[in-house]
Amino acid sequence: MIQQIYPSVVHPFRYELNKDLQFAAAHYIPAENAGKCSRVHGHTYFANVTIAGDELDDTGFLANFSVIKKLVHDRFDHSLLNEHAEFFRDSDSDGYPTTEIVARTIWEIIQSYLDQSKNKPQCVQIFLRETPTSYVVYRPLAGDSHGK
Repeated sequence: MIQQIYPSVVHPFRYELNKDLQFAAAHYIPAENAGKCSRVHGHTYFANVTIAGDELDDTGFLANFSVIKKLVHDRFDHSLLNEHAEFFRDSDSDGYPTTEIVARTIWEIIQSYLDQSKNKPQCVQIFLRETPTSYVVYRPLAGDSHGK
């Protein structure tokens, strides 16, 4: 993966972990005004996950890199995002698999996993690049939970 600099998020934690990953997936946006995006098309998504916390777990990790990759890559790689009904819905614009909502969904998945960890790290940012010229940064608001 090409190294790049991501927008930084200010946080009060001692440790910050960043995991880069990519996945190839197709999607469509089921809205008349989505233009060409209303047709099925694919992207190679590049994501950067930022996790922060003060305490390490029993293995000396803030969070396990391989688990973070599995949570996103293994779930979405080479799939049609719209078919992941537990995350995306054609009937509700808040459930369309836009880059913004995919970034938020990645945060929800990762934060749900982190909430089960004894050391309670926080996912503080998701950077999601859809094309070479387009990306979204998702940062949860204070008090956000993985259940919205």
